[in-house]
Amino acid sequence: MPVKKRYPVPSDLEIAQEAELRPITEVAKDAGILDEEIELYGSYIAKIDYAKVLERLKDKQNGKLITVTAITPTPLGEGKTVTAFGLGQALYQMMHPKGIKVINTFREPSKGPTFGIKGGATGGGYSQALPMENINLHFTGDIHAVETAHNLCAAAIDASILHKNKLNLDPLNITWTYCQDLNSRALREVIVGLGGRRNGYPRVTNFDITVATETAAILALTTGLKDLRERLGRAVVGYTYDKKPVTCEDLKVAGAMTVLLKDAIKPNLVQSTEGHPMICHGFPFANVAHGNNSVMANMVALKLADYVVTESGFGADCGFVKLIDVACRQSGMKVDCAVIVASIRALKEHGGAYHLRPGMPYSAVKEAVETENLPAVEKGCENLARNIQIVKMYGIPAVVAINRFTTDTDREIELVKKKALEAGADGVAVSEAWAKGGEGALELAEKVIEAIKKPHEMKFLFPDDISIKEKIETIATKVYLADGVEYSSEANQKIKLYTDLGFSKMTINVAKTHLSLSHNPNWKGVPRGYKLPVRDIRASVGAGFFYPICGSMQTMPGLPSRPAFVDVDIDPETGKTKGLF
Repeated sequence: MPVKKRYPVPSDLEIAQEAELRPITEVAKDAGILDEEIELYGSYIAKIDYAKVLERLKDKQNGKLITVTAITPTPLGEGKTVTAFGLGQALYQMMHPKGIKVINTFREPSKGPTFGIKGGATGGGYSQALPMENINLHFTGDIHAVETAHNLCAAAIDASILHKNKLNLDPLNITWTYCQDLNSRALREVIVGLGGRRNGYPRVTNFDITVATETAAILALTTGLKDLRERLGRAVVGYTYDKKPVTCEDLKVAGAMTVLLKDAIKPNLVQSTEGHPMICHGFPFANVAHGNNSVMANMVALKLADYVVTESGFGADCGFVKLIDVACRQSGMKVDCAVIVASIRALKEHGGAYHLRPGMPYSAVKEAVETENLPAVEKGCENLARNIQIVKMYGIPAVVAINRFTTDTDREIELVKKKALEAGADGVAVSEAWAKGGEGALELAEKVIEAIKKPHEMKFLFPDDISIKEKIETIATKVYLADGVEYSSEANQKIKLYTDLGFSKMTINVAKTHLSLSHNPNWKGVPRGYKLPVRDIRASVGAGFFYPICGSMQTMPGLPSRPAFVDVDIDPETGKTKGLF
């Protein structure tokens, strides 16, 4: 085991820096990966040659896929990543001695949240992914590759317009953005091409954060090099003056983009604080993108392992729904169980005990968070029940994990267990993975194994061949419990255009707030009696989905008044990072 536990639990960074990591070659052997199937990135990280693994194991039955999701998130966080990693560690402890393989898959952290307000995405306490600093920063350069490929296309668009615009691109109808993987609200809307003809044709455009781009979505959904090339080729960058789509293929840039991404589509092998294999790959946000690690990571893991634990971003209405409606629909993967993480503190907020807005200090709500409040917990369990129902609508067993904090009382815990089972959960367990690692999630692992054994069959909420509006309205009414959908005139015009162009069979990836089951981040619990407003809709033809934009959504986050990067520094004597979580 790379990490020796000590109490009180030190900071995440201290734990990570104290770890004595296993050589990645040993971790690969543990996962069943052959020496010739990995490409080393130093001693503790490796790229996996997915083509060799999938070819060697093509006749092997897939393992069981378990996704970890959550109730509707609150600014305090529910501990979903910690729980997912702890569950993987617990399953590994139970199964590895029997020769049964367990692998976690998870998304690569974006530097926007890392240096902004949310922090990294490698878990915490004694359920972390290692090497933590590398994963949270540059890692193997996958995000850099996506950023370069995406911006190459953006540059090609402006060059094409300048050089006689042979593709007849309408500068006012270009949908492809520029991007960078840092928060910068000043880049949300910009003018490029100023300074005369030598600098290009002036037009308004915008920057997205890299992980919210279509190129990032394509990388996370691709099933191989051929599929990657085809997806990039058909990606629509804008429209002509007579409303005809212009693609990356038309720009003759798709080939070069594929070359830039040919190594980035290879999944990355790392390890947990207990040394078990983990695959870190793909990075889409779950509120504006489809919110799950790469299909490729799961494809490889499901061939190698008997149990694969993944994580879907934010609540069940976001990442979980998108795992099924986007990733599984396109790849043929099947989910065998969903774990819904809930914390007492979050249930109290959904129950009206307090309202913590992003950026507010914890001290403002500390007393309300840490004081026993059974009525608020019971009221908040309506949100938990709704997320259980969302999972069950897709035919998947649901297990609730109560992520325990030291201030939670036994009466609060027992109340949540009772309410979860009443709502239809297939099992409930308390998780203490942050403080105890896999040992703290053994009960959860047992409940998950029991749930998987129950008869189940994953199903979709809608077929491919209904209209775009019917798909949106199915999600709005069945998942969000809206009374219907209101479309802006712009959204209506675009839906007609996309239908006329023959795009309507694509699936739906709704862009909305993650802080509510509705489009309004201030509506907690289970909002009812409203219509979902679709103010815009965009077609990611290469990624294979539409994303209706509901409410006020930004695809480029901004920095808070005191960003996380303020605390990050380096010790010049040792070369060690300081202040990173």
